Amino acid sequence: MRPPDGPRATTDPADRVGVFTLGQAERERVLLPRLAELTERHRHACPPYARILAAIGSHGPYARVAELPWLPVRMFKTHELRSVPEEEVFRVLTSSGTTGQRPSRVHLDRAAAAAQPRMLAATLRAVLGERRLPMLIADTRSVVRATTLSARGAGVLGMMNLGRDHTFVLDEGGEVDAVAVRGFLARHGREPFLIFGFTYMVWLHLRGLGLDLSQGVLIHSGGWKRLADQAVDAAEFRRRLARECGLTRIHDFYGMVEQIGTIFLEGPEGGGLYCPDFADVVIRDPETWEEAPPGVTGLIEVVSTLPTSYPGHVLLTEDLGVVHGVDDGTWPGKRFSVLGRLTRAEARGCSDTLGGMGAAA
Repeated sequence: MRPPDGPRATTDPADRVGVFTLGQAERERVLLPRLAELTERHRHACPPYARILAAIGSHGPYARVAELPWLPVRMFKTHELRSVPEEEVFRVLTSSGTTGQRPSRVHLDRAAAAAQPRMLAATLRAVLGERRLPMLIADTRSVVRATTLSARGAGVLGMMNLGRDHTFVLDEGGEVDAVAVRGFLARHGREPFLIFGFTYMVWLHLRGLGLDLSQGVLIHSGGWKRLADQAVDAAEFRRRLARECGLTRIHDFYGMVEQIGTIFLEGPEGGGLYCPDFADVVIRDPETWEEAPPGVTGLIEVVSTLPTSYPGHVLLTEDLGVVHGVDDGTWPGKRFSVLGRLTRAEARGCSDTLGGMGAAA
């Protein structure tokens, strides 16, 4: 079923200067009508989503972003949720599920597929600048050559669009290629360059190089569980990289395939993740589902105006987080941290609600 005629939700804050500009009150004012419009578009275009909204009695109007109906992110593992005709699907993205678990499937039409890399680039320009920088990748080239691309490989491939003169830290056998890295630094080490890698790979391979990476800008994500097992938190991660290789410009990010193109980026001085102007987070009490105030841990809900070809604009994740402050950091809006995955034991009530919504679909 096609969506009703009418204006599409605007997804182009990148046309302004920067995407970290909106204070929280202005963000709420801008996002609410766009997200409400997307809710109605997806209600008309995606029958399973319409049935979910009918089952939970969600009809609007909505006075706040936190009142918008959310979908559990796991529903993209169990249901086909798309808001465009099958013949208009340009690309289907899949997440990396654990063994025995179905991956999420996200349906993109051409417009959504084009918006994703553009908005990712717009977000990262806040820390990388306008020019494509030489790029050092804390991985092996084989990760992007696999017949079936893993989530790690897809992440590397996506980030490669933002750099040039791509040089991999590891050789095909997974060993550090010190010759290649030294050659890269000889060419580019005196001016800013981009480093990308998954957090654990960066920790494992960059610290021991014994080379000067002080001009690098590191973008990294994922892998914190393995570091937590070694008692390494974000502060220790930053401290050791600064001490051992001179790397001080470091930015973690949080994102997921179910909201492809939207990332929540760590600010220039650490202290938390920030929302780009086209996105926000809501922290929900896992017992009451009410929005938790700053300083109180809850489940992370992510909202974004980018998902136009599938109903992924308001998603309840299975990650725990906390808002540290609002309009009090380097960039405006909420400043938050991801604390880890919700355990099954903590999901009392959650499973009932998620199960009920799944049955409605």
